[in-house]
Amino acid sequence: MAKRANVKRVVSELKSLGKPECIEGMVRYGIQSKGALAVPMSDITRMAKKIGTDHDLAQELWETDIFDARVLASFIDDPDQVTKRQMERWVKGFDSWAICDGVCNHLFSETKYAYDKAFEWTTRDEEFVKRAGFALMASLTVHDKKTDDATFLRFLPLIVKYSKDDRVYVKKAVNWALRQIGKRNLRLNAKAIEAGERIGKIDSKSARWIASDALRELRSSVVQKRLRSREQG
Repeated sequence: MAKRANVKRVVSELKSLGKPECIEGMVRYGIQSKGALAVPMSDITRMAKKIGTDHDLAQELWETDIFDARVLASFIDDPDQVTKRQMERWVKGFDSWAICDGVCNHLFSETKYAYDKAFEWTTRDEEFVKRAGFALMASLTVHDKKTDDATFLRFLPLIVKYSKDDRVYVKKAVNWALRQIGKRNLRLNAKAIEAGERIGKIDSKSARWIASDALRELRSSVVQKRLRSREQG
């Protein structure tokens, strides 16, 4: 009962912080309005700091089906306690790029199953499950400083293979993953550019867009200068 009361208290606070007038704007940006309260992210992060890590509460917040409660759940859950079964349950509940990317960035990328799921989910057909696979690739490339280049090179064939997927939330995630890999270091930059060039030759509108957008950034003087500076530093 104490835990349930805690969930009710947290949800009540979220509802008090919601801004209904902002929900229409969320919809315009492709964020599902079902169950959304439009709580500012600054308030969610403040609540997360106050609550701390709480795996059980995170599970109950997720089950509310409230968008903002699910975002909060991804902040307070303990990645060490997250199971493959939980990841599968949550990923099936992704209904927008915002919840998909948020959970992958804040929680799933920190779990011991992150790489397994990145490889697995990219091969799945469901739009937001596939996006989650590429979102994990992008997140891991940025946040995991210890893994060697060989692991990230294994992502590139999947990026090339699924660049033909013309679903907007998939192709944008494929592009995101390619760009992040190419901004990790000079060696991966060269390999990502090679992959982008292969993608550009594929007879697909989606693939051509991914290649054009990613190569523009990866070849830019800004990125090249930053990577050279990092190598020299």
